Amino acid sequence: MMVRLEVCFVVALVVAAACSVGPHVAPAVEIGTFNIRYDNPGDGDNAWPRRRAMVADVLREGDLWGLQEVLPQQVAALREDLPEFGMVVRSRDRDPHKGEACPILFRTARWSLDELDHGTFWLAETPDTAGSQSWDAALPRIATYARLIDASNGRGLYVFNVHLDHRGPRARLESCKLLARRIAARQQPDPVVVLGDFNAGPTSPPLRALLADATIGVVDAWRSAHPHAEERGTFSGWGESLGERRIDHVLPGPGLVVAACEIDERRPNGRWPSDHAPVRAMLRFGE
Repeated sequence: MMVRLEVCFVVALVVAAACSVGPHVAPAVEIGTFNIRYDNPGDGDNAWPRRRAMVADVLREGDLWGLQEVLPQQVAALREDLPEFGMVVRSRDRDPHKGEACPILFRTARWSLDELDHGTFWLAETPDTAGSQSWDAALPRIATYARLIDASNGRGLYVFNVHLDHRGPRARLESCKLLARRIAARQQPDPVVVLGDFNAGPTSPPLRALLADATIGVVDAWRSAHPHAEERGTFSGWGESLGERRIDHVLPGPGLVVAACEIDERRPNGRWPSDHAPVRAMLRFGE
């Protein structure tokens, strides 16, 4: 079964990429979200030093990534292992040198960063105050965003990357409302894609609020690619399966077309790269 899933995953993305290329069509955007699991020595056989190479191998297959749970030492490791990628990163703590971050990675051969339009805000009532924490959140939470320019066509793309609170239902809902307001207020009218670990499924109040907000118009890429499929999970907790909760999402907005979207269940040598599966999509710029 795992071999079949791996083959289907690769074939779906390769076919989508091939179909998107023509004489006047920009290549598909290979984009994904991946909670890489923080560097926790208590994870034993699944601790970061044993997974670092696997995580880097996953990321090399993509074009743009939103990552979650990335500690400073992991940021340093990824910079070392992936020199072909640029990174937009700021931790969620008041001290920018401590705590988890939600970095955005972009392949510099194709993408350049708009140096005047990127940053991090806190998912809180005081979003521009570092370390802010509101509502029933157990921890400070952030959204990191960046406007990237595609060298293949000169078009801009906004990437918003989030990690919502794992305990507070009100915090998750209010965070999505804040996120929608910030997206709607972006400086340029370029297309937007939202990436992240939402700690919430596609029919939960936070996701419903975000998907129903007409000011931003984002859609669930996986459901768009699989309109009749049964729900699938993205979190294993180091178990044998990914369960039934799809909590990691790729949400593109108007101006982007979903060519494919897959949950990457591959386990090199029988081991998970993280306790979350990467979710990878092929998106095309619309006309």
